[in-house]
Amino acid sequence: MEKQVFKVGKISQAVDDAGVPLNALTRAGDLIFQSGIPAIDQKTGEIITGDITRQTEMALENMKTCLEAAGSSMDKVLKTTVWITNVAYFGKVNEVYRRYWPKDPPARTFVTVQSWPWEFDIEIECIACA
Repeated sequence: MEKQVFKVGKISQAVDDAGVPLNALTRAGDLIFQSGIPAIDQKTGEIITGDITRQTEMALENMKTCLEAAGSSMDKVLKTTVWITNVAYFGKVNEVYRRYWPKDPPARTFVTVQSWPWEFDIEIECIACA
């Protein structure tokens, strides 16, 4: 099984520009791995801050874009991990999350973290089938 690396527009560019040693998206065989990605604006490459609902929507839109770049989709997500800076956002995150998976959502881990080197409140990663 060979590893494939995908560059996904402004998402990958923002990661590269920040000097973070990772790829946003890799694939091996029928499994796709999307790194934890915050709410990066796909047009500008800037990180969206502020309203947690908007940040969550953009993080999930980034996931969707990444999966499509690897030939997959949100319906094929097996597991997500959500990192968040405040557990009080749990309800708002779930409201957005339900829009993306109204039926049969993937397995999920929800973790509260203290902070990141940049000003964002949420980062979401996933594992999906091709």
